[in-house]
Amino acid sequence: MVDVVEGIMTLWSKLPAGDAEAADALAQFYADEVDVNGSVLRIGDLIARARSLQQALSDIRHVLLERVDAGDKLVIAYVLHGRHTGSLSTVIGELAATGREVSIQGMDVLTFTDGRISRITVLADELGMLARLDAVRLR
Repeated sequence: MVDVVEGIMTLWSKLPAGDAEAADALAQFYADEVDVNGSVLRIGDLIARARSLQQALSDIRHVLLERVDAGDKLVIAYVLHGRHTGSLSTVIGELAATGREVSIQGMDVLTFTDGRISRITVLADELGMLARLDAVRLR
């Protein structure tokens, strides 16, 4: 069986081309409804998010920094790397492709119900990424 961390990182890097195949692949790890930072997302929503990320960044790769297993919870700290080759949706709006290498450090607290991810608390350093892309200036 594929480790859950390896499996989800692979899917968020490269999702199967067809929506049915993508849904089947995600359903191996995610519940039908997943609470992500207080918003309930269905598998179709996860597909849309993954495709949006994969259209904005090419050559996506993850580096796992830490992993903590705690009963029905799994905490992962990671760095996501890629090349910014498409429009990227951010908290400050759409950011046109820069062609630059980009990285974002993140941490996910994954909660499992019946063996699948049912809740995710996501923390990501989007501000740091935006600063590295010169989209914002920090004083």
